[in-house]
Amino acid sequence: MINCIAIDDEPLALQVIKEYCEKIPFLKLQEKFTNPEDAKTFLKSNNVDLIFLDIQMPDCNGIELYKSLTNRPAVVFTTAYKDFAVEGFNVDAIDYLLKPFDYARFLKAVYKAKEYIEFLSSKDLELSSIFVKVNYELMKINLKDIDLIEALDDYIKIHIKPHPVLTLMTLKGIQEKLPSKEFIRVHRSYIVPVNKIEKFNRQKVIVAGKEIPVGSSYSTVIDELQKLKQS
Repeated sequence: MINCIAIDDEPLALQVIKEYCEKIPFLKLQEKFTNPEDAKTFLKSNNVDLIFLDIQMPDCNGIELYKSLTNRPAVVFTTAYKDFAVEGFNVDAIDYLLKPFDYARFLKAVYKAKEYIEFLSSKDLELSSIFVKVNYELMKINLKDIDLIEALDDYIKIHIKPHPVLTLMTLKGIQEKLPSKEFIRVHRSYIVPVNKIEKFNRQKVIVAGKEIPVGSSYSTVIDELQKLKQS
C-alpha cells in the first residue's frame, strides 16, 4: 500500500485527486490539505510515501516547500502552469501533472511513482536498475542494458539499445548511483560496465566494439580493473 497526501489551495482540485485515489486499490490518501503548514506538521509524525503537491499557492511555492522537507517522500507536482516543469524535475519529481488532468494521466503518474517507491524499498535486493530524468520524466534503466556512459557538456549519454538516452546529470552524479564493482570510470568523459569490456590495457579499453581512451589520471583504475576481472 502506498500512503499519500495531497496539498492544494483549491478544494475542488483536492476533491478530484481524492476521487482518483479511491479508484486505485494500492493507493491510500491519508489526508488532503489546503494549508501547506498543516501538511508539514502531518509529515513530521506520519509515514508518507507520496505527495501530490500544487506549485502555485498563496504565500507558498510547492517546489520550495518540498525542498524544505527534511525527509522527502516521492512527489508528483500538480499545477496549472507548465513553466514550472524544469524546476520541478530539478528536485527529482516523479511526474508533473498539468491541470486539468484526467484519470488516465493521473494513473500513469501513480504507476511511475509505484515503480520508483518499490525500487527504493528493495534495499535487500542486488541493485539491478537506476532511475534518471529524461524529457521531464524519471526513466528506469536496467544496468545490464548499459553499454557505455559518456559525458557531453552538462548532459550524459547513456548508451543503451535501441537508442541512447540523454539526461541532465554529471558523470560523478551517476557514478554515485552505480555499483562500484560493476562500473568503472576510465576517463573524465567515460564510465564503462566491467562485464562488457572486451580488451584493455593502460591506454585504452574496448567496450561493445568501441575504443575508449584511459585518461592519464585514471591509469590506476587498470589495476583495479584487473582485480575485478579476476574476482
